[in-house]
Amino acid sequence: MTYTFKLADAKWHDGKPFTAKDAKFTVGLAMDAKTGSVLAARLKGISSVETPDDHTVVIKLSAPSSSFLDTMTKVMMLPEHALAPIPADQLAKNTWWSTAPIGTGPFKFTKYVSDQYVELAANTDYRGGKPALERIINRYFANPAAAIAALRSGEIQFTYVDSNDVPTFKDNKDFKVIEGNSFVVNYLGFNHDSPIWKDLRVRQAVMYAINRDAIIQSLYGGAAKLANCAYVAEQLIPPGIDTYAYDPEKAKKLLKDAGWDEINGGKPITLLTYYTTPLATNVLAAVQAMLAEVGINVVPRAVDAPTYNSIVLNATPDIAQFQMVYAGLQNGPDAGSINVGLNEKQIPPAGPNVARVRMPDLTKALDSALAEPDSAKRDAAYQNVCKVMNTNLPWATLWVANRYGIVSTKAKDFVWTPAPGGGPYQADPQKWSIAE
Repeated sequence: MTYTFKLADAKWHDGKPFTAKDAKFTVGLAMDAKTGSVLAARLKGISSVETPDDHTVVIKLSAPSSSFLDTMTKVMMLPEHALAPIPADQLAKNTWWSTAPIGTGPFKFTKYVSDQYVELAANTDYRGGKPALERIINRYFANPAAAIAALRSGEIQFTYVDSNDVPTFKDNKDFKVIEGNSFVVNYLGFNHDSPIWKDLRVRQAVMYAINRDAIIQSLYGGAAKLANCAYVAEQLIPPGIDTYAYDPEKAKKLLKDAGWDEINGGKPITLLTYYTTPLATNVLAAVQAMLAEVGINVVPRAVDAPTYNSIVLNATPDIAQFQMVYAGLQNGPDAGSINVGLNEKQIPPAGPNVARVRMPDLTKALDSALAEPDSAKRDAAYQNVCKVMNTNLPWATLWVANRYGIVSTKAKDFVWTPAPGGGPYQADPQKWSIAE
């Protein structure tokens, strides 16, 4: 299969032309595991990248892949003239990213202060015209309350919020609430390298032990829906799959039949997560209490994203550090985006299957769906993946929550989508403006 891309006539922020050579260079970096690229596993199917002229890139695949275009939207173009001299294995830690990054967009980098903010200035040579704003500042806050306070005071014009913060903005004429499906399935990922999860009955018990409906109503304010496999799109979810309705007595029986006391002996189980918001803390406290009721003793541990990744992506991890994870899986425009998180061929360091899922039936179903070119047949193939997940439980899928943003009504022509599964997070920033 061959894809041909025609490139826009654009310039890098340093004035040099953006060409097909830059695109080929970028794809090469994204495919190179030495760079630490999170896309390397997804791009393994590329057999060649050709540049017949400065504005054309031809990419050939060794086999059909329905998720290829979706994956390519995540490959952000990089300047060959700036980065080619840097060895691939040193690229991720190079200071270029925080001191002199360049792109081709409407705003260009001017300043970064660690843990405080990134400042961007208008790119007056932008191919789409001069931006309305002179600069954009992306600020970082230690906690959501600080961000909300800055929004109310006018220091910032936009921030994410949790569902429980939304009511205070609903009737305020100075702000607009933007809400929508997050397209993120939250789940408990079993570390399949740990012997405690080998018995399917134990994994089933986890599902039955958690009152997901109660958590959705009490903590998410009803702004979430149940997930019984990893997909969000309705056409990918077959009828008749198990809904794992809350049943703690059934969970206890499953654990007893599996010999849980002998398997685990009441030992604490580390539940690792990168979610650090107050909402996530409350959610995990509820999950902890519900699992404890049936005899599963989990201890949540929240860390920052770099620490989380260093633990779960380690080729030889310490199982005790993460016998379970609480994480989120983003559904992209194509369902194939979840393949690398579940395919047994993508266990670290080969890919991001951090739960170390080894289920041949699931891998076969995923590979079959990924290779299907017909859209209707592909939907049916992903329904089969959903069935296999729902039956074999590589993860305990929980829910899909809404995502919320609050924007000042002084911000004009501001476009924000709650999830990339429904569009870009931010669109057309060159049109944004602030009313006096």
